[in-house]
Amino acid sequence: MADANAKSFYELSASLPGGKTYKFEDLKGKVVLIVNVASKCGFTPQYKGLQALYDKHKDKGFVILGFPCNQFGGQEPESDEKIAQFCELNHGVSFPLMAKSDVNGDATNEVYKWLKGQKAGILGLTRIKWNFEKFLIDREGKVVHRWASTTSPEAIDTEVEKLL
Repeated sequence: MADANAKSFYELSASLPGGKTYKFEDLKGKVVLIVNVASKCGFTPQYKGLQALYDKHKDKGFVILGFPCNQFGGQEPESDEKIAQFCELNHGVSFPLMAKSDVNGDATNEVYKWLKGQKAGILGLTRIKWNFEKFLIDREGKVVHRWASTTSPEAIDTEVEKLL
């Protein structure tokens, strides 16, 4: 895993299901949306909107990374394999899903430690409040936006397009 003190987005990495590593250096020059996701949440239908956003822009250098997390109401209780099956079957998800991990607390994954350090939320709080919070990273690896769970994928399309 990348160092928690990573100075650059591109020094980060995340665990993929099956123990492989997703290296963020492969994202250089791309616009990236990072979302903490869950399969049994009121916001779960956003998977469809995220997939539509991904389909619309993936050929222009846009990537979405989903980070399944079970820290909010136990809404992601399944294994990585079952999460992937659910997302693909029910929402047609084809963007990368990382291994299930924490986004708050002592076991927070390195990516979320870095993201929260770059862009605080409302009232300057860094803690992730719920599933489907979104971070948008520009082509230079800078966090340019952070949105709450209630912000739909459709609502951020224009911000994504500006960066592409």
